Amino acid sequence: MATKALFNTVVNWFIRQRIDQIQNFMKHPIETQKGILFSQLFHAENTEYGRKYGFNSISSYQDFKNKVPIVTYEDFEPYIERARRGYKDVSWPGYIKHFAKSSGTTNAKSKFIPISSESLEYCHMKAGKDMVSIYANNHPENQLFTNKNLRLGGSSELYADFDTKFGDLSAILIDNLPFWVEITTTPSKKVSLMSEWESKLKAIVTEVKNEDVGSILGVPSWMMVLLQKTLQETNIESISELWPNLEVFFHGGISFKPYREQYQKIIGKDINYYEIYNASEGFFGIQDRSNSDEMLLMLDYGIFYEFIPMEQFHFSNPKTVNLEDVEVGKNYAMVITTNGGLWRYLIGDTVLFTSTNPFRIKITGRTKHYINAFGEELMITNVESALSQACNLTGACIKDFTGAPVFMKKNESGAHEWIFEFSQKPSDLDRFIDVFDQHLKTINSDYEAKRYNNMTLKRPIVHIAKPNLFYQWLESKGKLGGQNKVPRLSNDREYIEPLLQLNK
Repeated sequence: MATKALFNTVVNWFIRQRIDQIQNFMKHPIETQKGILFSQLFHAENTEYGRKYGFNSISSYQDFKNKVPIVTYEDFEPYIERARRGYKDVSWPGYIKHFAKSSGTTNAKSKFIPISSESLEYCHMKAGKDMVSIYANNHPENQLFTNKNLRLGGSSELYADFDTKFGDLSAILIDNLPFWVEITTTPSKKVSLMSEWESKLKAIVTEVKNEDVGSILGVPSWMMVLLQKTLQETNIESISELWPNLEVFFHGGISFKPYREQYQKIIGKDINYYEIYNASEGFFGIQDRSNSDEMLLMLDYGIFYEFIPMEQFHFSNPKTVNLEDVEVGKNYAMVITTNGGLWRYLIGDTVLFTSTNPFRIKITGRTKHYINAFGEELMITNVESALSQACNLTGACIKDFTGAPVFMKKNESGAHEWIFEFSQKPSDLDRFIDVFDQHLKTINSDYEAKRYNNMTLKRPIVHIAKPNLFYQWLESKGKLGGQNKVPRLSNDREYIEPLLQLNK
């Protein structure tokens, strides 16, 4: 025990040395970002992409905007494919040896995101250390390295393809973890890299039920499945009985708001919750204060940030701003330039700034996941706020949900149609719907206008999902575990129709 305590003290001291550097970019954000942009341009000026867009002649941010186009994955895919096939100096100097394979919830073609040695070390790995550094600095009494960290990724083995390797980002990270992280982590590397979700779940429970877990890391929806399975296997009432030293859950991938109450119940005691914002393309934000719903935008990971105001997003040539010109309370689509060789890449997320000194953000949704079939501009933050109100007033607890428009017919108004899976059903479903509807009107004036006298939008149509509906749907798509999730909002009926069929 004394050895563990000493190890915890030493590692805590080591990781907290990073705090001064974090505070430095908080004090000098614009200078930090400018330095990153011009360093990247210089570094990549002799690549195919750099020569095509004249990186060596770019001397200002305005030049950069004028010469380098904003791209989607589909636009940039030819360059990624060349790098995957072993070509050198395509959009980043040298060879790219790793590609993170990610795919949507539908059967859409997989994406292969380049992971250069620089992005691996100075973005993803650095962020993992920072996550722990920030927490340790906020909680000096922590015992993170006395106990085990339970990680739950969507990992599978890495596959060779041409002269490169591809796989889940988790697999790439696990394959490159320093020894001191591996010895404090559970489950084992072998189990973490299992591909088949059900077998993996059983193997994880077998390993972790005998560990002294102090922290957990993963996507809230899938971590909840693991914790519920652990309770079943151990025949105990709460997670805190099994892991009395559990102190923090580092979570990301989806909003935690609908899950907070469920976690408080299943864990059985108060712990800390810290949100992170990461993706295959990069690591972007870390909650830097306890009991906060904001994240600090991490500015020294080799990522240059730009933002498109959402009112401009669908324009053919939208206005972009850097950090100097963002405004608090405004929704933006995020554009990134990375040390993995992505240039002005539209990641597909929308964020809102809560502060510009320092730069803190909230994730507000996806550029493709919203409902605006009638001009109502419904975002996920609106829906989560309304659901929170409806749950509080009716004693409900939501496990998962999705929503989509019902389009107008000749003599009939449109509507929003919802499928809610409850872990605790509302005491009065009609009241739940009314509170949900009314709160949406209160916080979204466009929605309120469309609901006026049911002229454009009727009262929401609500279906109660049968148990594990969304789990079964993801299973049918081969999308269990990891970063896979049900799209909460859609502007068409691509997701809701098969779910309604499955719910019959």
